[in-house]
Amino acid sequence: MITDRANQFFINGEWVDASDRGKLDVINPATEEAVCQVTLGNELDVDKAVAAARAAFPSYSQTTREQRIELLNNVVNCYKARFAEMGQTISTEMGAPISFATRFQAGAGMGHYKTAAKVLENFHFHEDRGTTAIVREPIGVIGMITPWNWPSNQISCKVAAALASGCTMVLKPSEVAPLSALLLAEILDEAGVPKGVFNLVNGDGMGVGQVMAAHQEIDAMSFTGSTGAGIDVAIKAAPTVKRVGQELGGKSANVLLDDCDLAKEVAKGVDLCFRNAGQSCNAPTRMLVPSSKMAEAAEVAKAAAAKFKVGDPASEETTMGPVVSERQWAKIQSYIAKGMSEGATLVTGGEGRPEGLSKGYYVQPTVFADVKNDMTIAQEEIFGPVLAIIGYEDEAEAVKIANDSPFGLAAYVSSGDADRARKVARALNAGMVHINMAVADPFAPFGGTKQSGNGREWGEAGLEEYLEVKSVMGWNAA
Repeated sequence: MITDRANQFFINGEWVDASDRGKLDVINPATEEAVCQVTLGNELDVDKAVAAARAAFPSYSQTTREQRIELLNNVVNCYKARFAEMGQTISTEMGAPISFATRFQAGAGMGHYKTAAKVLENFHFHEDRGTTAIVREPIGVIGMITPWNWPSNQISCKVAAALASGCTMVLKPSEVAPLSALLLAEILDEAGVPKGVFNLVNGDGMGVGQVMAAHQEIDAMSFTGSTGAGIDVAIKAAPTVKRVGQELGGKSANVLLDDCDLAKEVAKGVDLCFRNAGQSCNAPTRMLVPSSKMAEAAEVAKAAAAKFKVGDPASEETTMGPVVSERQWAKIQSYIAKGMSEGATLVTGGEGRPEGLSKGYYVQPTVFADVKNDMTIAQEEIFGPVLAIIGYEDEAEAVKIANDSPFGLAAYVSSGDADRARKVARALNAGMVHINMAVADPFAPFGGTKQSGNGREWGEAGLEEYLEVKSVMGWNAA
Protein backbone atom coordinates (compact mmCIF):
# COMPACT_ATOMS: atom_id res chain seq x y z
CA MET A 1 0.00 0.00 0.00
CA ILE A 2 1.20 3.50 -0.82
CA THR A 3 0.45 4.58 2.77
CA ASP A 4 3.59 2.65 3.72
CA ARG A 5 5.55 5.49 2.07
CA ALA A 6 3.86 8.24 4.11
CA ASN A 7 6.82 8.68 6.44
CA GLN A 8 9.41 8.81 3.69
CA PHE A 9 10.53 11.23 1.00
CA PHE A 10 11.82 10.40 -2.45
CA ILE A 11 15.26 11.98 -2.87
CA ASN A 12 18.00 11.14 -5.37
CA GLY A 13 16.20 8.05 -6.59
CA GLU A 14 15.73 6.54 -3.13
CA TRP A 15 13.09 6.43 -0.43
CA VAL A 16 14.62 8.10 2.60
CA ASP A 17 13.48 8.78 6.15
CA ALA A 18 12.39 12.31 6.86
CA SER A 19 14.07 14.69 9.28
CA ASP A 20 11.00 14.41 11.50
CA ARG A 21 9.50 17.87 12.06
CA GLY A 22 6.15 16.40 12.99
CA LYS A 23 3.32 14.41 11.50
CA LEU A 24 -0.07 15.27 10.06
CA ASP A 25 -3.12 13.07 9.70
CA VAL A 26 -4.29 12.39 6.16
CA ILE A 27 -8.08 12.42 6.50
CA ASN A 28 -10.55 10.56 4.31
CA PRO A 29 -13.19 13.30 3.86
CA ALA A 30 -15.98 10.76 3.45
CA THR A 31 -15.38 9.16 6.84
CA GLU A 32 -13.60 11.98 8.69
CA GLU A 33 -11.10 9.34 9.82
CA ALA A 34 -7.33 9.27 9.36
CA VAL A 35 -6.02 7.06 6.57
CA CYS A 36 -2.45 7.46 7.80
CA GLN A 37 -0.04 10.09 8.99
CA VAL A 38 2.36 11.90 6.72
CA THR A 39 5.69 13.25 7.93
CA LEU A 40 6.28 16.95 7.41
CA GLY A 41 9.62 18.01 5.99
CA ASN A 42 11.88 20.88 6.93
CA GLU A 43 14.73 22.96 5.57
CA LEU A 44 17.21 20.09 5.88
CA ASP A 45 15.01 17.83 3.76
CA VAL A 46 14.61 20.55 1.14
CA ASP A 47 18.37 21.09 1.02
CA LYS A 48 18.94 17.38 0.39
CA ALA A 49 16.35 17.27 -2.37
CA VAL A 50 17.64 20.43 -4.05
CA ALA A 51 21.23 19.17 -3.89
CA ALA A 52 20.16 15.95 -5.61
CA ALA A 53 18.30 17.87 -8.31
CA ARG A 54 21.26 20.23 -8.82
CA ALA A 55 23.69 17.33 -9.15
CA ALA A 56 21.47 15.56 -11.68
CA PHE A 57 20.90 18.62 -13.85
CA PRO A 58 24.16 18.70 -15.88
CA SER A 59 23.66 15.19 -17.25
CA TYR A 60 19.87 15.22 -17.61
CA SER A 61 19.85 18.60 -19.35
CA GLN A 62 22.06 17.10 -22.06
CA THR A 63 19.79 14.16 -22.85
CA THR A 64 18.46 14.05 -26.38
CA ARG A 65 14.93 14.69 -27.56
CA GLU A 66 14.61 10.99 -28.37
CA GLN A 67 15.74 9.94 -24.89
CA ARG A 68 13.20 12.20 -23.23
CA ILE A 69 10.39 11.01 -25.48
CA GLU A 70 11.26 7.42 -24.62
CA LEU A 71 11.26 8.29 -20.92
CA LEU A 72 7.86 9.99 -21.13
CA ASN A 73 6.41 7.01 -22.94
CA ASN A 74 7.83 4.74 -20.23
CA VAL A 75 6.05 6.88 -17.63
CA VAL A 76 2.78 6.45 -19.52
CA ASN A 77 3.19 2.67 -19.59
CA CYS A 78 4.01 2.44 -15.89
CA TYR A 79 1.16 4.81 -15.06
CA LYS A 80 -1.26 2.61 -17.02
CA ALA A 81 -0.23 -0.40 -14.94
CA ARG A 82 -1.25 1.44 -11.77
CA PHE A 83 -4.13 3.45 -13.21
CA ALA A 84 -6.87 1.94 -11.02
CA GLU A 85 -4.68 2.33 -7.95
CA MET A 86 -4.17 5.99 -8.77
CA GLY A 87 -7.92 6.55 -9.04
CA GLN A 88 -8.56 4.79 -5.74
CA THR A 89 -5.82 6.75 -4.00
CA ILE A 90 -7.16 10.09 -5.21
CA SER A 91 -10.70 9.17 -4.19
CA THR A 92 -9.56 8.19 -0.71
CA GLU A 93 -7.46 11.28 -0.03
CA MET A 94 -9.68 14.04 -1.45
CA GLY A 95 -13.15 12.53 -1.80
CA ALA A 96 -13.86 12.44 -5.53
CA PRO A 97 -16.28 9.65 -6.55
CA ILE A 98 -14.31 6.59 -7.62
CA SER A 99 -15.56 6.70 -11.21
CA PHE A 100 -14.63 10.37 -11.55
CA ALA A 101 -11.34 9.99 -9.68
CA THR A 102 -10.29 7.18 -11.99
CA ARG A 103 -11.54 8.30 -15.39
CA PHE A 104 -10.99 12.04 -15.10
CA GLN A 105 -8.56 12.72 -12.25
CA ALA A 106 -6.16 9.84 -12.88
CA GLY A 107 -6.80 10.09 -16.61
CA ALA A 108 -5.87 13.77 -16.75
CA GLY A 109 -2.60 13.05 -14.96
CA MET A 110 -1.57 10.35 -17.41
CA GLY A 111 -2.62 12.49 -20.35
CA HIS A 112 0.02 15.13 -19.63
CA TYR A 113 2.87 12.67 -20.22
CA LYS A 114 1.33 11.67 -23.54
CA THR A 115 0.90 15.31 -24.52
CA ALA A 116 4.45 16.26 -23.50
CA ALA A 117 5.90 13.42 -25.56
CA LYS A 118 3.89 14.55 -28.58
CA VAL A 119 4.88 18.20 -28.16
CA LEU A 120 8.52 17.24 -27.81
CA GLU A 121 8.55 15.50 -31.20
CA ASN A 122 8.48 18.81 -33.11
CA PHE A 123 9.51 21.39 -30.52
CA HIS A 124 12.05 23.95 -31.77
CA PHE A 125 14.91 24.24 -29.29
CA HIS A 126 17.04 25.95 -31.93
CA GLU A 127 15.89 28.56 -34.44
CA ASP A 128 18.01 30.49 -36.94
CA ARG A 129 17.17 34.16 -37.58
CA GLY A 130 19.64 35.55 -40.05
CA THR A 131 23.09 35.24 -38.54
CA THR A 132 21.68 34.77 -35.03
CA ALA A 133 20.63 31.54 -33.37
CA ILE A 134 17.78 31.60 -30.86
CA VAL A 135 18.39 28.70 -28.47
CA ARG A 136 16.01 27.43 -25.80
CA GLU A 137 17.75 25.66 -22.92
CA PRO A 138 16.47 24.07 -19.70
CA ILE A 139 16.35 26.62 -16.92
CA GLY A 140 17.65 24.33 -14.17
CA VAL A 141 16.05 23.09 -10.95
CA ILE A 142 12.29 23.63 -10.70
CA GLY A 143 10.48 23.92 -7.38
CA MET A 144 6.89 22.70 -7.62
CA ILE A 145 4.06 23.31 -5.15
CA THR A 146 0.73 21.70 -5.96
CA PRO A 147 -2.81 21.62 -4.45
CA TRP A 148 -5.20 18.87 -3.41
CA ASN A 149 -8.18 19.37 -5.73
CA TRP A 150 -6.82 17.70 -8.91
CA PRO A 151 -3.64 16.20 -7.45
CA SER A 152 -2.34 13.96 -10.24
CA ASN A 153 -3.38 16.40 -12.95
CA GLN A 154 -1.70 19.40 -11.38
CA ILE A 155 1.45 17.55 -10.43
CA SER A 156 1.77 15.78 -13.76
CA CYS A 157 1.40 18.84 -15.97
CA LYS A 158 4.45 20.27 -14.20
CA VAL A 159 6.49 17.07 -14.00
CA ALA A 160 5.82 16.13 -17.64
CA ALA A 161 6.92 19.55 -18.87
CA ALA A 162 10.07 19.44 -16.73
CA LEU A 163 11.00 15.99 -17.99
CA ALA A 164 10.43 17.12 -21.57
CA SER A 165 12.46 20.31 -21.15
CA GLY A 166 15.50 18.68 -19.55
CA CYS A 167 14.98 20.20 -16.10
CA THR A 168 15.25 18.53 -12.71
CA MET A 169 12.76 19.15 -9.93
CA VAL A 170 11.67 19.13 -6.31
CA LEU A 171 7.97 18.64 -5.61
CA LYS A 172 5.98 19.59 -2.52
CA PRO A 173 2.50 18.15 -2.98
CA SER A 174 -0.41 19.26 -0.83
CA GLU A 175 -0.11 17.92 2.69
CA VAL A 176 -3.90 17.46 2.64
CA ALA A 177 -3.75 14.96 -0.23
CA PRO A 178 -0.16 13.67 -0.52
CA LEU A 179 -0.73 9.98 -1.26
CA SER A 180 -1.21 10.21 -5.03
CA ALA A 181 2.09 12.09 -5.23
CA LEU A 182 3.86 9.24 -3.40
CA LEU A 183 2.31 6.80 -5.86
CA LEU A 184 3.48 8.94 -8.76
CA ALA A 185 7.02 8.90 -7.32
CA GLU A 186 6.93 5.10 -7.47
CA ILE A 187 5.66 5.26 -11.07
CA LEU A 188 8.42 7.65 -12.12
CA ASP A 189 11.02 5.44 -10.46
CA GLU A 190 9.64 2.34 -12.20
CA ALA A 191 9.73 4.22 -15.52
CA GLY A 192 13.47 4.82 -15.20
CA VAL A 193 13.61 8.52 -14.37
CA PRO A 194 17.31 9.05 -13.52
CA LYS A 195 18.37 9.59 -9.92
CA GLY A 196 17.94 13.15 -8.72
CA VAL A 197 15.77 14.27 -11.65
CA PHE A 198 12.55 13.98 -9.62
CA ASN A 199 12.51 14.55 -5.86
CA LEU A 200 9.60 14.74 -3.42
CA VAL A 201 9.42 16.31 0.02
CA ASN A 202 6.12 16.36 1.89
CA GLY A 203 5.31 19.25 4.16
CA ASP A 204 3.31 22.40 4.71
CA GLY A 205 3.72 25.84 3.20
CA MET A 206 5.73 27.30 6.05
CA GLY A 207 8.10 24.39 6.61
CA VAL A 208 8.74 23.38 2.99
CA GLY A 209 6.96 25.59 0.45
CA GLN A 210 8.42 28.91 1.53
CA VAL A 211 11.84 27.33 2.02
CA MET A 212 11.74 26.14 -1.58
CA ALA A 213 10.63 29.54 -2.86
CA ALA A 214 13.53 31.27 -1.14
CA HIS A 215 16.14 28.64 -1.98
CA GLN A 216 19.21 29.96 -3.79
CA GLU A 217 19.66 26.73 -5.76
CA ILE A 218 16.12 26.56 -7.17
CA ASP A 219 15.98 28.37 -10.50
CA ALA A 220 12.21 28.62 -10.97
CA MET A 221 9.06 28.03 -8.96
CA SER A 222 5.83 26.62 -10.35
CA PHE A 223 2.92 27.13 -7.98
CA THR A 224 -0.73 26.11 -8.17
CA GLY A 225 -3.05 27.08 -5.33
CA SER A 226 -4.81 30.01 -3.72
CA THR A 227 -4.04 33.59 -4.64
CA GLY A 228 -2.93 34.38 -1.09
CA ALA A 229 -0.47 31.49 -0.96
CA GLY A 230 0.78 32.41 -4.44
CA ILE A 231 1.56 35.92 -3.23
CA ASP A 232 3.57 34.47 -0.33
CA VAL A 233 5.59 32.30 -2.72
CA ALA A 234 6.32 35.27 -4.98
CA ILE A 235 7.47 37.40 -2.04
CA LYS A 236 9.80 34.67 -0.78
CA ALA A 237 11.17 34.10 -4.30
CA ALA A 238 11.77 37.78 -5.07
CA PRO A 239 15.22 38.18 -3.44
CA THR A 240 16.65 35.43 -5.65
CA VAL A 241 14.99 36.90 -8.78
CA LYS A 242 13.84 33.46 -9.85
CA ARG A 243 11.03 32.89 -12.29
CA VAL A 244 7.67 32.24 -10.61
CA GLY A 245 4.78 30.72 -12.52
CA GLN A 246 1.42 30.91 -10.78
CA GLU A 247 -1.92 29.25 -11.47
CA LEU A 248 -4.20 30.67 -8.82
CA GLY A 249 -7.88 31.18 -8.05
CA GLY A 250 -10.84 31.78 -10.29
CA LYS A 251 -14.43 33.01 -10.38
CA SER A 252 -15.28 32.16 -13.93
CA ALA A 253 -18.24 33.74 -15.70
CA ASN A 254 -20.50 31.62 -17.88
CA VAL A 255 -22.24 34.00 -20.28
CA LEU A 256 -25.43 32.55 -21.78
CA LEU A 257 -26.46 34.87 -24.61
CA ASP A 258 -30.12 35.37 -25.45
CA ASP A 259 -29.95 33.28 -28.63
CA CYS A 260 -28.64 30.09 -27.00
CA ASP A 261 -30.72 27.07 -25.99
CA LEU A 262 -31.18 28.26 -22.41
CA ALA A 263 -32.42 25.02 -20.88
CA LYS A 264 -29.62 23.01 -22.45
CA GLU A 265 -26.85 25.46 -21.58
CA VAL A 266 -28.01 26.07 -18.00
CA ALA A 267 -28.01 22.33 -17.34
CA LYS A 268 -24.54 21.98 -18.83
CA GLY A 269 -23.31 24.93 -16.79
CA VAL A 270 -24.59 23.42 -13.54
CA ASP A 271 -22.96 20.09 -14.35
CA LEU A 272 -19.59 21.69 -14.97
CA CYS A 273 -19.85 24.00 -11.96
CA PHE A 274 -20.60 21.11 -9.60
CA ARG A 275 -18.07 18.73 -11.13
CA ASN A 276 -15.49 17.64 -8.55
CA ALA A 277 -17.83 19.06 -5.87
CA GLY A 278 -17.09 22.53 -7.22
CA GLN A 279 -13.42 22.20 -6.32
CA SER A 280 -11.98 23.34 -9.65
CA CYS A 281 -10.26 26.67 -10.17
CA ASN A 282 -11.84 27.07 -13.62
CA ALA A 283 -15.39 26.09 -12.60
CA PRO A 284 -18.11 28.31 -14.17
CA THR A 285 -19.42 29.58 -10.83
CA ARG A 286 -21.06 32.79 -12.12
CA MET A 287 -23.84 32.09 -14.61
CA LEU A 288 -24.96 35.18 -16.52
CA VAL A 289 -28.45 35.01 -18.08
CA PRO A 290 -30.81 37.59 -19.57
CA SER A 291 -32.73 39.15 -16.67
CA SER A 292 -36.02 38.35 -18.38
CA LYS A 293 -35.12 34.64 -18.23
CA MET A 294 -33.94 34.52 -14.61
CA ALA A 295 -36.91 32.50 -13.35
CA GLU A 296 -36.59 29.97 -16.17
CA ALA A 297 -32.85 29.59 -15.62
CA ALA A 298 -33.36 29.10 -11.88
CA GLU A 299 -35.86 26.29 -12.42
CA VAL A 300 -33.62 24.50 -14.90
CA ALA A 301 -30.64 24.88 -12.54
CA LYS A 302 -32.67 23.49 -9.65
CA ALA A 303 -33.61 20.42 -11.69
CA ALA A 304 -30.01 19.92 -12.82
CA ALA A 305 -28.70 20.19 -9.25
CA ALA A 306 -31.25 17.60 -8.09
CA LYS A 307 -29.74 15.03 -10.45
CA PHE A 308 -26.50 14.93 -8.50
CA LYS A 309 -26.28 11.93 -6.21
CA VAL A 310 -24.26 13.00 -3.19
CA GLY A 311 -22.76 10.24 -1.10
CA ASP A 312 -20.09 7.60 -0.59
CA PRO A 313 -17.25 8.12 -3.11
CA ALA A 314 -16.71 4.35 -3.22
CA SER A 315 -20.12 3.84 -4.84
CA GLU A 316 -20.26 3.81 -8.64
CA GLU A 317 -23.65 5.56 -8.41
CA THR A 318 -22.27 8.59 -6.57
CA THR A 319 -21.74 11.69 -8.72
CA MET A 320 -20.69 14.10 -5.96
CA GLY A 321 -18.50 13.20 -3.01
CA PRO A 322 -17.53 15.30 -0.01
CA VAL A 323 -15.34 18.38 -0.15
CA VAL A 324 -11.79 17.81 0.97
CA SER A 325 -11.71 18.87 4.62
CA GLU A 326 -13.61 20.17 7.62
CA ARG A 327 -11.99 23.55 7.09
CA GLN A 328 -13.18 23.68 3.49
CA TRP A 329 -16.67 22.53 4.51
CA ALA A 330 -16.96 25.29 7.11
CA LYS A 331 -15.75 27.90 4.64
CA ILE A 332 -18.39 26.88 2.09
CA GLN A 333 -21.12 26.96 4.76
CA SER A 334 -20.13 30.52 5.64
CA TYR A 335 -20.43 31.57 2.00
CA ILE A 336 -23.87 30.01 1.68
CA ALA A 337 -24.98 31.90 4.79
CA LYS A 338 -23.49 35.08 3.36
CA GLY A 339 -25.39 34.65 0.10
CA MET A 340 -28.69 34.42 1.97
CA SER A 341 -27.91 37.34 4.28
CA GLU A 342 -26.96 39.57 1.34
CA GLY A 343 -30.29 38.98 -0.36
CA ALA A 344 -29.67 36.39 -3.06
CA THR A 345 -32.54 33.97 -3.71
CA LEU A 346 -31.78 30.45 -2.51
CA VAL A 347 -33.14 28.21 -5.26
CA THR A 348 -31.97 24.86 -3.90
CA GLY A 349 -29.48 23.47 -1.39
CA GLY A 350 -28.38 25.62 1.49
CA GLU A 351 -26.57 25.17 4.76
CA GLY A 352 -25.77 21.84 6.36
CA ARG A 353 -25.21 18.35 4.99
CA PRO A 354 -27.55 16.71 2.48
CA GLU A 355 -30.36 14.72 4.02
CA GLY A 356 -29.30 11.30 5.24
CA LEU A 357 -25.59 12.14 5.53
CA SER A 358 -24.55 12.79 9.10
CA LYS A 359 -20.84 12.15 8.69
CA GLY A 360 -18.36 13.29 6.07
CA TYR A 361 -17.69 16.73 4.62
CA TYR A 362 -20.70 16.71 2.31
CA VAL A 363 -22.21 19.92 0.94
CA GLN A 364 -25.65 20.35 -0.57
CA PRO A 365 -25.53 21.28 -4.28
CA THR A 366 -26.56 24.92 -3.95
CA VAL A 367 -27.97 27.40 -6.46
CA PHE A 368 -28.58 31.10 -5.86
CA ALA A 369 -30.59 33.27 -8.25
CA ASP A 370 -31.03 37.07 -8.42
CA VAL A 371 -27.39 37.50 -7.49
CA LYS A 372 -25.80 40.93 -7.87
CA ASN A 373 -22.20 40.91 -9.02
CA ASP A 374 -21.06 42.94 -6.02
CA MET A 375 -22.27 40.26 -3.59
CA THR A 376 -19.65 38.22 -1.77
CA ILE A 377 -20.72 34.97 -3.45
CA ALA A 378 -20.16 36.60 -6.85
CA GLN A 379 -16.75 38.08 -6.09
CA GLU A 380 -14.93 35.54 -3.91
CA GLU A 381 -13.87 32.02 -4.82
CA ILE A 382 -16.00 29.58 -2.79
CA PHE A 383 -14.44 26.34 -4.09
CA GLY A 384 -17.53 24.26 -3.48
CA PRO A 385 -20.78 23.29 -5.25
CA VAL A 386 -22.34 26.75 -5.13
CA LEU A 387 -23.64 28.50 -8.27
CA ALA A 388 -24.52 32.20 -8.52
CA ILE A 389 -26.97 33.18 -11.30
CA ILE A 390 -26.68 36.84 -12.32
CA GLY A 391 -28.99 38.73 -14.66
CA TYR A 392 -27.99 41.16 -17.39
CA GLU A 393 -29.90 43.47 -19.76
CA ASP A 394 -27.83 43.29 -22.94
CA GLU A 395 -24.63 41.84 -24.36
CA ALA A 396 -22.51 44.83 -23.38
CA GLU A 397 -23.63 44.57 -19.75
CA ALA A 398 -22.99 40.82 -19.78
CA VAL A 399 -19.37 41.40 -20.81
CA LYS A 400 -18.99 44.18 -18.25
CA ILE A 401 -20.28 41.97 -15.43
CA ALA A 402 -18.14 39.02 -16.55
CA ASN A 403 -15.00 41.17 -16.47
CA ASP A 404 -15.91 42.79 -13.13
CA SER A 405 -13.89 40.33 -11.08
CA PRO A 406 -10.44 40.26 -9.48
CA PHE A 407 -9.92 36.91 -11.24
CA GLY A 408 -9.37 36.02 -14.88
CA LEU A 409 -8.66 32.31 -15.18
CA ALA A 410 -11.46 31.00 -17.41
CA ALA A 411 -14.70 32.20 -18.98
CA TYR A 412 -17.49 30.58 -20.95
CA VAL A 413 -19.88 31.90 -23.59
CA SER A 414 -22.77 30.14 -25.31
CA SER A 415 -24.60 31.38 -28.41
CA GLY A 416 -26.39 30.04 -31.45
CA ASP A 417 -24.32 32.41 -33.57
CA ALA A 418 -20.65 31.43 -33.88
CA ASP A 419 -19.50 34.93 -34.89
CA ARG A 420 -21.33 36.48 -31.96
CA ALA A 421 -19.78 33.98 -29.58
CA ARG A 422 -16.31 34.71 -30.96
CA LYS A 423 -16.87 38.46 -30.52
CA VAL A 424 -17.82 38.03 -26.87
CA ALA A 425 -14.97 35.57 -26.31
CA ARG A 426 -12.50 38.20 -27.52
CA ALA A 427 -13.99 40.73 -25.08
CA LEU A 428 -13.77 38.50 -22.02
CA ASN A 429 -10.72 39.16 -19.84
CA ALA A 430 -9.59 35.62 -19.07
CA GLY A 431 -6.71 33.36 -19.95
CA MET A 432 -9.05 30.71 -21.37
CA VAL A 433 -12.49 31.01 -22.96
CA HIS A 434 -14.75 28.07 -23.85
CA ILE A 435 -17.29 28.65 -26.61
CA ASN A 436 -20.46 26.56 -26.26
CA MET A 437 -18.84 24.51 -23.49
CA ALA A 438 -15.97 23.29 -25.67
CA VAL A 439 -13.85 20.82 -23.72
CA ALA A 440 -10.38 21.70 -22.50
CA ASP A 441 -7.58 21.18 -25.04
CA PRO A 442 -4.48 19.57 -23.43
CA PHE A 443 -2.26 21.14 -26.11
CA ALA A 444 -3.58 24.67 -25.43
CA PRO A 445 -2.04 27.03 -22.84
CA PHE A 446 -3.67 26.78 -19.39
CA GLY A 447 -3.50 29.83 -17.13
CA GLY A 448 -5.08 33.14 -16.27
CA THR A 449 -4.90 36.91 -15.93
CA LYS A 450 -5.22 39.34 -13.03
CA GLN A 451 -5.26 37.58 -9.64
CA SER A 452 -5.61 34.21 -11.34
CA GLY A 453 -1.88 34.22 -11.92
CA ASN A 454 0.72 34.43 -14.66
CA GLY A 455 2.54 32.05 -16.95
CA ARG A 456 1.00 29.08 -18.72
CA GLU A 457 0.96 25.31 -18.37
CA TRP A 458 0.01 22.40 -20.66
CA GLY A 459 1.31 21.62 -24.13
CA GLU A 460 4.00 23.70 -25.78
CA ALA A 461 3.41 26.66 -23.46
CA GLY A 462 4.08 24.47 -20.44
CA LEU A 463 7.37 23.32 -21.90
CA GLU A 464 8.43 26.92 -22.61
CA GLU A 465 7.90 27.85 -18.95
CA TYR A 466 10.94 25.75 -18.05
CA LEU A 467 13.25 27.03 -20.79
CA GLU A 468 15.57 30.02 -20.95
CA VAL A 469 15.99 31.83 -24.27
CA LYS A 470 19.56 32.47 -25.37
CA SER A 471 20.51 34.63 -28.35
CA VAL A 472 23.78 33.64 -30.02
CA MET A 473 24.83 36.41 -32.40
CA GLY A 474 27.13 35.44 -35.23
CA TRP A 475 26.11 31.77 -35.13
CA ASN A 476 25.52 31.79 -38.87
CA ALA A 477 27.98 34.52 -39.82
CA ALA A 478 29.54 34.14 -43.25
